[in-house]
Amino acid sequence: MKKSCSFVIICPVFKYEIFYHPLWLPNEPRTRSASWRNDAGQINLMRYYIITYGCQMNKNDSERIAAILEQRGHKPASNAQGADLIVLNSCSIRQSAVDRIYGKINRFGNKKIIVAGCLLEYDKKRLAVHKNISFWHPNDYFNLSPIPQSRFSAFVPIMTGCNNFCSYCVVPYTRGREKSRPAKEIIAEVKSLIKKGYKEIILLGQNVNSYSYNRKHITHNNNLLPERTPKTSRAKSKAIDFPKLLKLINNLPGDFRLILLTSHPKDMSDELIETIARCQKITPQIHLPVQSGDNQILRKMNRHYTTAHYKKLIKKIRAAFKKYRPSGAKSPLEGRAKAAPGAALARKTNFPPVTISTDIIVGFPGETKKQFQNTVKLCREIKFDKAYIAKYSPRPGTAAAKLKDDVSPKEKKRRWLILDKLINAKYY
Repeated sequence: MKKSCSFVIICPVFKYEIFYHPLWLPNEPRTRSASWRNDAGQINLMRYYIITYGCQMNKNDSERIAAILEQRGHKPASNAQGADLIVLNSCSIRQSAVDRIYGKINRFGNKKIIVAGCLLEYDKKRLAVHKNISFWHPNDYFNLSPIPQSRFSAFVPIMTGCNNFCSYCVVPYTRGREKSRPAKEIIAEVKSLIKKGYKEIILLGQNVNSYSYNRKHITHNNNLLPERTPKTSRAKSKAIDFPKLLKLINNLPGDFRLILLTSHPKDMSDELIETIARCQKITPQIHLPVQSGDNQILRKMNRHYTTAHYKKLIKKIRAAFKKYRPSGAKSPLEGRAKAAPGAALARKTNFPPVTISTDIIVGFPGETKKQFQNTVKLCREIKFDKAYIAKYSPRPGTAAAKLKDDVSPKEKKRRWLILDKLINAKYY
């Protein structure tokens, strides 16, 4: 009997449902399941279904897993009911997001289940009670070539992991410390996408600002990388940081635009701000998570900046774009990709004023009404163009989980509504 596969990605704030092409395990021995093969030792071809909850990093993970499974000849199912294999790729900051996985699994009956992505050992133990379940890790497919699900836009991860250890986040415990991809490998992937006609390249990372690749670590294992140089040359070689990487990509020939996701305020240097503003292929859209407008809450979150520093960054960003993107500047995609998704944006002939979006968490442990009002005050002062607002929920294994979750669900919702109306009402 043919088997099929489903894929679910869980992430903090957003939900996407995506149907993918055939997939297979990136590292089959990790499943420790003989049922993936028949009595003759041949791989059983299956039908799969993928549901993705999550941010762009999760969506890109799905595309890379999809590429592996497609190579094995598996076929997609149109819905979960028609699939025999369910893959859950989790990447959660909020416990409430992970809880959705448990609810999904209980509805899948005897189907085979793969749980991939960012998952704490605590969650694995809870999930392991279900039969026919296996676990993947993001590092298993980070370096694999994806199958983009759009003909217009493509994700290109430049780094993975995180060194910041924000008190509410599990990423450093699940994806590990920061690891940057070789610059030449990234550029080769971008060149390939441009050649295929992609008009929008989205550079991804938990914190793209901290990207740094040192050429002295190059090896012979990847033919996309340059050959090793003598030790004397390697010792003198310099790291390629994010501003340098952006300049290299911006200088590539072709009609395309760059989007950067996501940045951390503590790593938004003056050099990076100027580079982003001067590189004309980078869209005038900056996503810079503030999380809170109160300094005490920011310290509890372990964010490593103050509201004063954040406001200075916004002022510098707007000043840089005003200097290097004067009114009337031509868009790098003017008149291009008329039939492609997102073409309305691509056809704009002038750069709009730089848009600033952010992430905010309401109801963090100990957040008083006065501290929340500090966040409201900051939002009114900065005038964000868009905000992704999350109601805090404790995540086992994080530092914040040790704090008392003392803001009621009702109060969290009230604060969420206030900020959503203040910032996002224009989109209703």
